[in-house]
Amino acid sequence: MRLRVLEGDYAIVRLGALADTPPTPERGAGFWSLTEVGEERSLVCLEDLVPEDGDGATVVRGWRILEVLGPLDLGLTGVLASLATPLAAAGVPIFPIATHDTDWVLVPGAQLDGALAALRGAGHETI
Repeated sequence: MRLRVLEGDYAIVRLGALADTPPTPERGAGFWSLTEVGEERSLVCLEDLVPEDGDGATVVRGWRILEVLGPLDLGLTGVLASLATPLAAAGVPIFPIATHDTDWVLVPGAQLDGALAALRGAGHETI
C-alpha cells in the first residue's frame, strides 16, 4: 500500500450526550468525520476545530492521520489487516476509519516515526 501522512494534529472526540451536533466545516479544513451510532457520537477533526462542549465531551488530542492512497475497490480484503498487524507488533495503537474510496488510520503523533518505520518494514510505501 502507498500511504500519505496528512498535515496537522487531530483530535478524537466523544461528544457529550446533550451536545449539539457540530457544524460541518468548510471544505479544505482538513479531515473531518462524525459518526453516530445509538447514543454515541464520535468526531475526528483538526485540534483547532474541536467544539466547546460543557456536556461531558471526552477529547483525546495529538493524533496524526495516515491516508491509504486510493481509490480502493470495495471488494479488496485485508487492507486494514496489512496495516494493523505491523503497527500492533510495534506497539502503536490505531483508530481506523474507512470511507467509500479509501482507508484512514490515526496513530498517536508521538509514535508517528515508529509507525512509519513499522509500515515501511512491512513493505508499505510512505510519502
